[in-house]
Amino acid sequence: RELVRPTDRIAIVISDITRPTPNEKLIPWILEELSFVPEAQFVIINGTGTHRDQTREEFVRMLGEDVVNRIRIINHHCHEKEELTHVGTSSFGCEVWLNKEYVEADFRIVTGFIEPHFFAGFSGGPKGIMPGIAGIETIMTFHNARMIGDPRSTWGNMVQNPLQEMTSEVNRMCPPHFMLNVTLNKEKAITAVFAGELFAAHAIGCAYVTEHTMVPVKERFDVVITSNSGYPLDQNLYQAVKGMSAAHKIVKQGGTIICAAECSDGIPSHGNYADILRMRPTPREILDMINDPKFRLFDQWQVQKQAVIQVWADIIVYSTLSEEDVRAAMMTPTDSVDAALQGLTAKYGQEMTVAVMPQGPLTIPFVQGEQA
Repeated sequence: RELVRPTDRIAIVISDITRPTPNEKLIPWILEELSFVPEAQFVIINGTGTHRDQTREEFVRMLGEDVVNRIRIINHHCHEKEELTHVGTSSFGCEVWLNKEYVEADFRIVTGFIEPHFFAGFSGGPKGIMPGIAGIETIMTFHNARMIGDPRSTWGNMVQNPLQEMTSEVNRMCPPHFMLNVTLNKEKAITAVFAGELFAAHAIGCAYVTEHTMVPVKERFDVVITSNSGYPLDQNLYQAVKGMSAAHKIVKQGGTIICAAECSDGIPSHGNYADILRMRPTPREILDMINDPKFRLFDQWQVQKQAVIQVWADIIVYSTLSEEDVRAAMMTPTDSVDAALQGLTAKYGQEMTVAVMPQGPLTIPFVQGEQA
């Protein structure tokens, strides 16, 4: 409240519905703290990145009806140039476009939660802005095959991670004036709060998450059973790649990952993920296609990560998806995790080793002696 003037126009960036950020708590807390500012001067920007819009009903679920009725809320549209503002040129080779209402606000706040991330190291912090409210040109560079394929672009790594370097660079061009991030436990309850200057607060939060989520194991396993940490992250197969990627860190080459994810939102039907998966018949050929510098299609980053896993190990999926949809993604469907596990004993023998990751991508397993 000491930083904000009563006359300021305030933009608050939130995570979209694919994240379990407790927006229904954070936003009312911010509004209460800044109650001396007229409500008409606030805008809440839903940081969709390249994801779909949220409906009013979904906003009510995310923020509560009181906030939805009182405060103007907009979905970010990365493809709509007239809704973006040019803020600079990135050293990574693209023009930087951010949401216009965010850029033009007098005071900018970013919210979110910090968890392990499969190529940015950790979520939260600067990722709320980049890619959360960036233009598609900027996002495509951030998620290009070279950036995603860099070995430093991985779980829990912030050192020379090119994605963190780019998101930091973009944030410095038009920084939020205040960050409010939290960490969550498996019940999605808040365990700690990190607030203040963007980079300092986020760094402290990442250190906290590292302490609580990095799990060493002595060797790789024949089979790893994972989840996508339940709703909302397991809404679709696209998001479930995160749980598979976490399991990839400790499964043997030629091993099997069993992923349990509800996928209530399907493959999904929006975006290019499903279309890219159909462009080649094998994971290796898909990887080669995406690694061609001439190939550029949004959502390719998720398919790239998936293909890397599939070249290494088999994937069995337990979900509400049809068998046809799972097989189209070059994975094997199952209607029972127990049955799938029993069936694998024929492949690996009675001495088959199994690891279970109930929280999926909320944990960072690593093999002792290998790069964490």
